[in-house]
Amino acid sequence: MLRTTCKNPDDLSTLPSGFTLDEADPPHRLAAKGQHPFSRYRLTFLLDEVEPGRTRLTAESHAAFPGILGRIYRALVIGSGGHALLVRNMLRRIADEARNTK
Repeated sequence: MLRTTCKNPDDLSTLPSGFTLDEADPPHRLAAKGQHPFSRYRLTFLLDEVEPGRTRLTAESHAAFPGILGRIYRALVIGSGGHALLVRNMLRRIADEARNTK
């Protein structure tokens, strides 16, 4: 997951633009947060070993959109389906990376 999410998997502070490290407990939990004038957001990855050699990844996304401009921004980002598309794409890249490292 870190190879896909961080620019440098050995440095958890190299998250994508707009995110900063909020919490890390490798290999179980990684949380990133960010904000701009229209929203505050947090993305948390939880990893649980289901059985030896098999891990379940859960991604939790939380955001607040304050004020009228925040509500407009939320409609554009969430209402358009753009957020779901980006998250699905990110999870697909993580799954592909996991399959390729076996």
